[in-house]
Amino acid sequence: MERNVAQIALFTALIAALGAVPPISLAFGVPITAQALGVMLAGAVLGAKRGFLAVALLLLLVAIGLPLLSGGRGGLGAFMAPSSGFLIGFPFAAWAIGMLVEKVPMQPIALRVGLASAIGFIGVDYAMGVVGMSLALGKSIPECLMLMTAFIPGDLLKAAVAGMLVGAIAKARPQAMAWAANR
Repeated sequence: MERNVAQIALFTALIAALGAVPPISLAFGVPITAQALGVMLAGAVLGAKRGFLAVALLLLLVAIGLPLLSGGRGGLGAFMAPSSGFLIGFPFAAWAIGMLVEKVPMQPIALRVGLASAIGFIGVDYAMGVVGMSLALGKSIPECLMLMTAFIPGDLLKAAVAGMLVGAIAKARPQAMAWAANR
């Protein structure tokens, strides 16, 4: 139990720390941040349930006002911005990534995590993000989908980095993969 709590807190802190990397702001109000990498790592290392909880804890801390998002954003206002759908999608993306990593028996692990991160993050987080962006900006879903193409290369790169990092961790310390330890 204590180990689960510690792992969840550690990945919440990792995602928050990645928020210190300066964001790249785009004209339509959704920044490119390093925090997506943290979401990918949380799902891949902790698995679906604990990955979801780590990201949900981050969002709870943001909601109560802690400036843990990129650019020092925090508070309920962060959930009213064009990026709000992406924030709400973060825990569900971590869950999807964790499920894919846990259930798809693909080797090597780096490839499994890279693909799970790309599919889980881009598929789930973008779906929720596009809806939130559409509501916040008053644009149609197709218009928002076109705006999202600017994020795909960076998120694919982050998915590849997540795959390489988790592959190295799994090789050096296989017991560090929380989802594998519980089998």
